Amino acid sequence: MVVFCFLVDQKRKVRRSKPAAGTCSRCGGGASVADMKTATRFCYVPFYWKSWRAIICTFCGAILRSYG
Repeated sequence: MVVFCFLVDQKRKVRRSKPAAGTCSRCGGGASVADMKTATRFCYVPFYWKSWRAIICTFCGAILRSYG
């Protein structure tokens, strides 16, 4: 019998952001352009990083648009 235990998670972090024109379609809050970093971790040890840019809401934190 084989048992798989997946202890994998992802952690997102905003590295820097600046205001952008427009509003959030969900809550009506302001928008900002942010440089994001995603770290995929296995047993709390990061093994994959990805840097990307996104337009996020400053009020609710929703990702409105992402750029790979």
